[in-house]
Amino acid sequence: MSLSDIDRMIQLLARLPGLGPRSARRATLSLLQRREDLLRPLADALVRAADNIQQCEICGNLDDSDPCRLCRDGRRDPALICVVEEIGDLWALERSGVFKGRYHVLGGTLSALDGRGPEQLNLSGLWKRAEHPDVKEVVLALSATVDGQTTAHYITERLAELPVEVTRLGQGVPVGGALDYLDDGTLMAAFRARRPAGG
Repeated sequence: MSLSDIDRMIQLLARLPGLGPRSARRATLSLLQRREDLLRPLADALVRAADNIQQCEICGNLDDSDPCRLCRDGRRDPALICVVEEIGDLWALERSGVFKGRYHVLGGTLSALDGRGPEQLNLSGLWKRAEHPDVKEVVLALSATVDGQTTAHYITERLAELPVEVTRLGQGVPVGGALDYLDDGTLMAAFRARRPAGG
């Protein structure tokens, strides 16, 4: 038996992070009850996003242009590159307004358990960008997990031969904490207290 349109909506929404079947049912009902001011505009936005959003070849961010708006912004400091695990981390830092340099999204962390080695991450692009004479500092804004620390150590070792300072976020990032869940004040404190990555 095929699913009804409502059941299909619930099933698809339930696949989103943070939404289980109950939350998906509530969201579906709300969308259907607000068809003209919410459902139709959302459907249009989703179609446009599916057609237009792409990954920036420079930093890995998502945008409707490549290079993305952040990479094209001449007001951003080209001497600073902030390395993050995921796009959500980049968005969190942008929301906080604490960083005015460039970004680099790795697409995850090194993880032997998950079979993720250097080849599975966007590291080759980072090595190339860090070699540019304009770059003076690479800030590692990686999670305080074992995999995040392993990745930070690996990047620090690889960049040691280049004339760039490699720093890490300081206090305020709890062990095991993900950047996307931290408040703006915590992110600001962590950025201001960044320290050499080798230490």
